[in-house]
Amino acid sequence: MRAEPAPLRIAAVHVGHERLALRQPVGFKGGSLRELWQSAVSLRGAGAAAYGTGIQSVLWSDAAVAARHGEAGGNRLMLETTAHAAELAVGAAWREPPALLAALLAPAHDYACQASGMPALRRTFTLNALVPLDVAAWALHARARGLARFDDLLPARVRPWLGCRHRELALVPLVAYGTPLAEVAALLRAGHGMLKIKLGSDPAGDGDRAAMLAWDCRRLEDIHRLADRHESAWTVSGRVLYYLDANGRYDSPERVEALLAHARRIGALERIALFEEPFPEESRQRVDDFGVRVAADESAHGPAEVVERIALGYGAIALKPVAKTPSLSLAMLAAAGERGVPCFCADLTVDPLLRTWNQNVAARLPALPGMRTGLVESNGWQNLAGWDGLVARHPCAGAPWLEPRAGAFRLDDGYFAGDGGLLAAAPAWPGPGQPW
Repeated sequence: MRAEPAPLRIAAVHVGHERLALRQPVGFKGGSLRELWQSAVSLRGAGAAAYGTGIQSVLWSDAAVAARHGEAGGNRLMLETTAHAAELAVGAAWREPPALLAALLAPAHDYACQASGMPALRRTFTLNALVPLDVAAWALHARARGLARFDDLLPARVRPWLGCRHRELALVPLVAYGTPLAEVAALLRAGHGMLKIKLGSDPAGDGDRAAMLAWDCRRLEDIHRLADRHESAWTVSGRVLYYLDANGRYDSPERVEALLAHARRIGALERIALFEEPFPEESRQRVDDFGVRVAADESAHGPAEVVERIALGYGAIALKPVAKTPSLSLAMLAAAGERGVPCFCADLTVDPLLRTWNQNVAARLPALPGMRTGLVESNGWQNLAGWDGLVARHPCAGAPWLEPRAGAFRLDDGYFAGDGGLLAAAPAWPGPGQPW
């Protein structure tokens, strides 16, 4: 029997952040984001140093926080939660990153609940805050143990569902509330085989769900009219597919059925590959009678919720290493894989470096039903104003697989040899107060 590795201890931490401008407000969940805060955590310990980044999305992680504290206030709360968890990590003994995350999640969530004044704070808020710390822990674990490859990091339980090596990874762009139809047409001309379409708009800002449904029907019809003119090399049918994301905005199965009936009338129903989170997280509504594959995202905070959602008829699980931590995402993959439910990687408007985690997982997952190859959602390139500068900061800047061609990332031998730069050398250890 192989001996367990010696525990690692974190000797010092540093937390920083920078504010990333968006090209335009990004609308979803009935609201919108106007900027993003990118957090970063550096760890020192066991003779090594490593860092990790995270993108804070308060509206996605808990819309109630955004409503109560505002965008800037919510971002400050999340960054304070990251800093609190990082301080708790100093001196902690752990053998693998999931163990460290498990030790920190409950106290970090208690802190976030107290600091926000919201006892019912969604756990996704805290997980979003813990992403840079968990990413840094994986990098420190790799360096301290002498592990150079992504495959070497994988727990045995998840390896059966990460055995693929896709040479093409279809890029799924985001169509937010405000995305102009001219931009949608450009995405289709660029060769994208699946569009992620945000539903659930509140057109008058008054919470009228009937108006929301009418807006969603018109939006889907407008997009389908454009997409119906295009073919795709990345889908089994050769047609462009739709990934609808309602972010829990639908209040009844009847309203969902009305949307899908409209999709059937316009010939779009068979194009819906995924319908993500139609109902609020607290809903226990069954979803296996809608005739489309319903996916869980915000409602699944870990393996237990994955099992629960599958029992309710959910037929796919969105993995978000970039939003719910790599450690928890891998555990969720195992729970879904053991039950025969497919997974895919969804984005959080992240930078190219953090996206590398999603790409490595997505490149190894079995193809989603309806797809000829792997897929990964990515929309940072659409929405971050300084995207080119962020690409230049990637350790593999200039590599051919860093930017898509004809709607897909092309993953060559060089990509898999270095896992897209996932474990590339970290920058110098920053001193107190130094910017990232």
